[in-house]
Amino acid sequence: MANSHLVILKKPFLDEVLRGRKTIESRFMHTRRPPFAAVAVGDRLLLKVTSGPVCATARVQKVMSFDNLTPERIRQIRHTYNDRIIAPAEYWTDKRHCKRGVLIWLDRVKPIEPVRIDKKDWRAWVVLTSQNNFGLWDL
Repeated sequence: MANSHLVILKKPFLDEVLRGRKTIESRFMHTRRPPFAAVAVGDRLLLKVTSGPVCATARVQKVMSFDNLTPERIRQIRHTYNDRIIAPAEYWTDKRHCKRGVLIWLDRVKPIEPVRIDKKDWRAWVVLTSQNNFGLWDL
């Protein structure tokens, strides 16, 4: 069964997703946390702009996960996929020492009527459950 995820994106990146230019969402981290080992093909993504509303949905078309990354491997990922990730050089500099990463191919991106939610924590990715869904379960 497909899961639903709340995905927080900064405005320029969400705009690129909605334009169809950014087709891969990347997340790099030092520790095991979502979306690492938490997102799968067919999952539903609810896309929320930082400090703003949920304003789009998407489906996961493909997932690639990386463990034990090195700066060299991150450079290779950048070289291979950044034309679809659309991240600036600063992003890659900030992520060069991360140990884990996930690339998520986006499919069926669709804008929706903006929905404001009461989310106060700093998590940039939340796996939604029936108890923890910010009222988004029926979107």
